[in-house]
Amino acid sequence: MLNALQVFTTVVVGVMVGVEFSVAFVINPILNALPDESLVLGRAHGGRMLGAVMPFWYLGSLALVTVWAVAGRHDQGTGLVVVAGGLLLLSVIMSIALLVPINNRSKTWTPETRPADWKQQMIRWDRFHYGRIAIIIGAFALLVAALA
Repeated sequence: MLNALQVFTTVVVGVMVGVEFSVAFVINPILNALPDESLVLGRAHGGRMLGAVMPFWYLGSLALVTVWAVAGRHDQGTGLVVVAGGLLLLSVIMSIALLVPINNRSKTWTPETRPADWKQQMIRWDRFHYGRIAIIIGAFALLVAALA
């Protein structure tokens, strides 16, 4: 049963990493190449859509890693799992403190209602997002190493 939990957790975190990576390096560059009006609408829609799902995914991943760490506390790779959990916790804190406030504003924007500094806010969100991606990639790598 523990093996199934370990594999399931690693897959859930890995897919989350893939989604976040694709947002940063595929979706946003595509949207950024569009005219400003379309860019605002696309990022607002993405913010609403992913903003509704990602809290459950991040917290669910953290919960799964916590259960893995507790259930496998006597296993050899548990230290790696605990550190991965710490990184996921950091990503949740970072999301709540830095990314969510920008996302909550930007998901309501239209071409007519966007603020004067909307591009700077998007650039700030992207920078924080790159940092968060690095953190969750680290967590994923530690989970994979714990399986080995």
